[in-house]
Amino acid sequence: MSNKVAIIVGSVLGATEYVAEAVENCLKDKGYEPQVFLAPNIDDIPTDVEWLICTSTHGAGDLPDNIVPFANALNNVDLSSHKARIIGLGDSSYDTYCYGAMTMEKKLIAAGSTLVTPVHTIDVLHHPIPEDEAVKWVNENY
Repeated sequence: MSNKVAIIVGSVLGATEYVAEAVENCLKDKGYEPQVFLAPNIDDIPTDVEWLICTSTHGAGDLPDNIVPFANALNNVDLSSHKARIIGLGDSSYDTYCYGAMTMEKKLIAAGSTLVTPVHTIDVLHHPIPEDEAVKWVNENY
């Protein structure tokens, strides 16, 4: 397995970007070669490396606008030999908690990708610094 990881970010207010940066640094420390995609375009992201999607949820359970074109493009790709992981940020006081991450999970599975781990959700009510929780998860799962 390649030590390269594409970190694909869906963010509205920037918290997910901070998480992606912390995850990127953690992966580098572990010998991986991560590349962050803040404006993900499916044509720019290699499919022969593992994807780590970090996304929040926006509005009524929607994906952030910046990752919607990428998510829609997943309808037209074959990821049957692909592996991915997902980190979802959300606020459990909403009934649409981490729907963005769940949407990405469904789209990846429908495209044939294998999720290496269950979706990791981070509740910002319980983890006001979500980067810390994300780094802990990376250290346990990579």
